[in-house]
Amino acid sequence: MRRALAAPVVASPVKLGRFAAIILALLLGVGLALPAFAQISGSGLPLPRYVSLRAGEVNLRTGPGVQYPVEWIYRKSGLPLEIIAEYKTWRKVRDWEGAQGWVHQTMLSANRTFIVTGATRTVLAKAEASARPIARVQPFVTGQLMTCPEASDYCRVQVEGFDGWLLRTDFWGVLKAETF
Repeated sequence: MRRALAAPVVASPVKLGRFAAIILALLLGVGLALPAFAQISGSGLPLPRYVSLRAGEVNLRTGPGVQYPVEWIYRKSGLPLEIIAEYKTWRKVRDWEGAQGWVHQTMLSANRTFIVTGATRTVLAKAEASARPIARVQPFVTGQLMTCPEASDYCRVQVEGFDGWLLRTDFWGVLKAETF
């Protein structure tokens, strides 16, 4: 049986031409359908982008499906994540420490949050280095991102009941030149 499957195929030039035309037509059809399939299989939103955790317990899986093992469990609602890829209803995400894995889209929220990185940071009353300080926030504290104006080094945030401005470099959760 194996020998028959490996035997060379001999075709006349006419049959080979028709065969090649059929294969070419199939390949073109599939090629034209791929962009439409790609849009259906994901959200169509730009990548990368930031989101936050919707639930207080979210599984980070090694692949896009429940059949893949859980590698990590996030236990804090509102943590920011960066979506770096999509597959159907699954999102490949990266956290502030660089861990990557897959999360189902229902566990994610479009609410923009941030996490303080590095040292203790100062929330300012205005988007200026000389502005009055209104709060100091410790590393790993999370808060809500309100706005990140164009051409500004600061973003307006709400954290622990305070509303003010933080330097973009003081937290994780926004693209370098992103505005919103």
